[in-house]
Order: sequence, then C-alpha cells, then structure tokens
Amino acid sequence: MLLRGRPLHQGEIEAVLFDKDGTLCHSELRLLALARARVNQCQRFLEQRHPQLALSVAAELAPRLEATYGVQGNGLHPAGTTAVASREHNLISTATALAQLGLGWPEALELADAAFQHCDLTADDELSAGSTATDGVHELLQQLCGAGVACAVISNDDQQGIAAFLASHNLGPCFAALRSADHHPRKPDPAAVVALCSDLGTEPGRCALIGDANSDLLMAERAGVAVVLGYGAGWQQPPPLEPRFPQLAHWRELEVLRT
Repeated sequence: MLLRGRPLHQGEIEAVLFDKDGTLCHSELRLLALARARVNQCQRFLEQRHPQLALSVAAELAPRLEATYGVQGNGLHPAGTTAVASREHNLISTATALAQLGLGWPEALELADAAFQHCDLTADDELSAGSTATDGVHELLQQLCGAGVACAVISNDDQQGIAAFLASHNLGPCFAALRSADHHPRKPDPAAVVALCSDLGTEPGRCALIGDANSDLLMAERAGVAVVLGYGAGWQQPPPLEPRFPQLAHWRELEVLRT
C-alpha cells in the first residue's frame, strides 16, 4: 500500500480496519441534528420534572449541553463527544452537565436516559437521514477487495447503525467483519482491535487502521497495528490529529498494490 507514492510498510497488509463516522462517511449533519434534539429534549424534561431548577438555569442549560456535545455553530468539533464517543459516554457526559446545574446524580442520570431514549425513537426526517460516503471510498474499497485485502469496520456506533450505513451505500459485501459499541471490549480498548483482527484471521502486525480521531490512532498503535493512518476530510473542521501519524485528505492518495 502506497501513500502519495511512498510505501507505508515493508511487509504484506492483509486487512484494513476503518472507523465509520468521519472516515467512511460524512455524518456531521446527522450527528449535529441528534445533539440538538438531545439538548431540546433535556430542556423539555427538566421543565416538566424540575420546573424551579429549569427556571433558574434557563440561560445556562443549552450552552452547557452544546459545549458538552461539541456543538460549534452549524457544526461539531471532530474530537467532541458527539463525534467520537459512544452513546453510553454521551449519556454520562449529559448527566454530568445536568448534575453541575443542580440536579442530584440519580435524577440527572434518569433524565439523561429518558431524553436519549426519546431521541432514539424520534422519526424526524432530519434525524433519520443517512450519512453520505466520503468521496472516493467506494473506489478504494474495490481496489482492496480486488487485491484480496480484507476490510472491517471498528466504530462506536451500534451494530444496527453500522449495518444500516453499509446497506444504504451497497458497501456490505466489501466488509468481512465489524466491531461496534455492542461488542466488548470496544473502542478505544486496544483489545478490540486484537479481537477484530482475530475475527479476520490475521493479527495487528499485518493490518492497517484508518481513523479520524487520536483515540483511534493511539488504540491502533497500542494494539501493534502495522500501519496507522489519520483521515482528515470527514468533518467541516479538520480533526486535531497527532502529526506523528501519517495522514490523508482524500482516498485517492492511497494506492493498493496487487501482490
């Protein structure tokens, strides 16, 4: 495999592990809509269940939650909780923000959970709109498959969300395995990478991993992945990736060599 014409590794790469949101797909608009829906639902539930507190923190609640989620105007911070963290971690961060505003922890956790469940069931078009594949990813996946390189997804989305994205873009046949938030261990535990490589019948030292977050890249490095690449074109704002990792801004910068 070559990056801008230069070899990335001396040995053979048997598999490539891809992050999903911000790497395989542009999901910023969908995730932004989800973050705003969670903010609105937390406001509604707080007004219904704790009206006096809601009144006293009316000016603070939305900005606090937006900062928690990484909402920045009409975009998301690519390293924020909505962009990178699992649903569980987002729920805990929401409860923490609510507790900082004066709710007891049990009440904060219950309200956050209720708001998240409500948003999960929302059938609003803005929330249910699918993510779009990043430019050139179809061509790269075809090259990898043609060269006999296995592909897999490792993501903090749930298994259903990953499968829905792959199906909507006819990418399912390109991927031999996936690791989701439903699996244990999961990202960013390096053991999740080792387990996924095992599912593929290979080992980290014969694999590449491509992601848009430092947590992805550090996880891969700690797992002993041979080639660790940062992808920077999945968000409006380029993700703040560690410069010591090789990075690409378009899939055409990668060339797959047939052996």
